[in-house]
Amino acid sequence: MPHDGWHPHDHDHGHDHHHAPPPTRRLVLAAATFLPFGAASAQSADAARRIADQANRFLASLDEGQRQRVLIAYDSAGRLDWHYIPRNRSGLGLGDMKPAQADAARALLASVLNEQGLRLVDGVRFLEGVLREQQGSWRDPGRYFLSLFGVPGRFPWGWRFEGHHLSLNVALPADGHVAVTPFFVGAHPATVRDGPNKGFRLLGASEDLARQIVSGLSDAERRTAVIADRSFGEIVASPQREQDLGQPRGLELAAMSGSSRQLVEALLDRFLATLTADLVAAQKRRVTEQGLERFRFAWAGSLQPGQAHYFRIQGPATLIEHDNTQNDANHIHSVWRDLAADFGRDALADHYRRQPHR
Repeated sequence: MPHDGWHPHDHDHGHDHHHAPPPTRRLVLAAATFLPFGAASAQSADAARRIADQANRFLASLDEGQRQRVLIAYDSAGRLDWHYIPRNRSGLGLGDMKPAQADAARALLASVLNEQGLRLVDGVRFLEGVLREQQGSWRDPGRYFLSLFGVPGRFPWGWRFEGHHLSLNVALPADGHVAVTPFFVGAHPATVRDGPNKGFRLLGASEDLARQIVSGLSDAERRTAVIADRSFGEIVASPQREQDLGQPRGLELAAMSGSSRQLVEALLDRFLATLTADLVAAQKRRVTEQGLERFRFAWAGSLQPGQAHYFRIQGPATLIEHDNTQNDANHIHSVWRDLAADFGRDALADHYRRQPHR
């Protein structure tokens, strides 16, 4: 029988979980940082070495056929072909890994994610198991795939971990630069409505906090923050659709009261603070570089719990989106993107300018 993930474990209550259940298999996810627009730091150089070491340990655990499935050229178009729908994917799936190989894959993901981030991915795969019980075996917690692009430790290189409702895209375009966006996480059902895990909400705390923000605004502030009466039905910056965002909309943090602004910062942290400590620090510098007061909070749809809604936090580069519309507002799509540095593209361009490749 194929191994479908990491070993079972006791599941903690996660940062963004309500009534968190014990996922049947331990899973991991990596989350990210980027240092675009600025010099590489010593911390990020250390992180890059740590990530490369774990990637090489994972490769060493594979047989030759598995390595051929996992290793893909860095300049392959497939590196940019990310998505979160159920579909065929490149790389090696958890269900095709032996236990020791799956543990090595977990160690790679854990090289960029903290325990909160790992629990988040555990939750995505747990919900895939819930869907399997409801919809059949085509929903498979083992169908989450790891692909490596380029050669670990030789810049540029990177990797992706992806399956239904999860896409983590890691790029190391040059020494000291680590990018991990686009980073998509979905939750279906958003609230488990029956069975032993009734009440589990993988992304519930983020949703509740965003609702607290919009509800606490003054009437004048809310008129600016609410950008549509109906939710959009999907995140706007889905794959290859970044241009559909248009100009930033919503209420600037500079125009918010101190308490509302603090809540928006806390909401940002729910998405960004899934990283190891060194990468969290780098990402917070990234936000500071953009000027937090220039970020905007936007809402669309109903203000009533249980009704379809959408929210967004957008800075000059950083973008967070969350939509809960499908399946009677019980199906969340959320994404963290860097519109200037997804896939490490800004640092990669600088790398090629400084070190021309023939």
